Amino acid sequence: MKKIRLSKSSISDIEKQAVLKVLDEEYLGMGKDVMQFEIAIKDYLGTDMQVVCVNTGTSALHLALAALDFNENDEVLVPTITYVASFQAISALKLKPIPCDVDPDTLFIDKDDVKKRITKRTKAIMPVHYASSSSDMESIYKIADEFGLRVIEDAAQGFGCLRDGKKVGSNGDIICFSFDGVKNITCGEGGAILSSDLSFIQKIKDMRLLGVEKDSEKRYSGQRSWDFDVKLQGFRYHMSNIMAAIGLAQLSRIDEFITKRKELAKLYIDLLGDINEIGCLKFDFDEVAPYIFVIKAKDRDELRKFLLENDIETGIHYKPNHLLTKFNTGYSLPKSEKIYDEILTLPCHFDLGLDDVRFIVNKIRTFYAR
Repeated sequence: MKKIRLSKSSISDIEKQAVLKVLDEEYLGMGKDVMQFEIAIKDYLGTDMQVVCVNTGTSALHLALAALDFNENDEVLVPTITYVASFQAISALKLKPIPCDVDPDTLFIDKDDVKKRITKRTKAIMPVHYASSSSDMESIYKIADEFGLRVIEDAAQGFGCLRDGKKVGSNGDIICFSFDGVKNITCGEGGAILSSDLSFIQKIKDMRLLGVEKDSEKRYSGQRSWDFDVKLQGFRYHMSNIMAAIGLAQLSRIDEFITKRKELAKLYIDLLGDINEIGCLKFDFDEVAPYIFVIKAKDRDELRKFLLENDIETGIHYKPNHLLTKFNTGYSLPKSEKIYDEILTLPCHFDLGLDDVRFIVNKIRTFYAR
């Protein structure tokens, strides 16, 4: 039997032709395709927020924090269960990531733990859209308003999802998306930053191009700045036309991507419901199109080994960052530590068949019946 992959890109002739068109035009760097992708994202979200595309989701987080001009050792609150990129983006600027516990039902940042960890040095909260869900974001914005904090939504996994009936990214303070190879849409790599803060957005546009002032407008028209000024620390974080072309093609297919991911999740929920050893996260899959499908499993490691023996790949998203040497805090986050021993990510991607899901669940059933 062919191995069932945990995740994968779904690439069609639409993406291939889009890339070939860019190659034929022989302008591979940042140009009109990037501008068109930014406009297309804005139109898809139906938002007045401004969109700036960059080369990765991690770059998006790093740039967003850099443009806020925080001081060294200022603190950013972040859930401990997230990919290490969230923490590295913070520490790269000599800011201090403060790991917070998570809600065991959703693995979203725990609002009560957030309030407990706010100090005079706290400047921002970075909630992560874990497994594409961000249902308690309203509570985070209330806390931010109360304490005068910025909110940088790590929405790397949330593109194409809804929250309270509105598309994620259509409103908020600062939203950062990822378009890496296995996200809900991909550019191969890529990311985007959204905000209504126009001075912030202009800084982001300049900083992604090494701080060269107003260079984005030149690049959009296939030109470059030769006589320019630089006032900000910048980075080489811009998106290329090749990446944008893939993104535009993927965006044209997003409705089918989202529909399929929701369908897979709902089938998993239905089939796993009577297995006592399995728990599911409490998501609304009418709104959430899961980038990953995560369960809580008894004897997780043994189950994972059994599934791999049956050609089913699984993952563990993610090891709590406060347990890593670089980000060890010395304090315990008991909810996260407990759930880390239980979480297991099952295959979930556009090319996964419904019969594949039935096969996976039957193997889980077989494991617990032994």
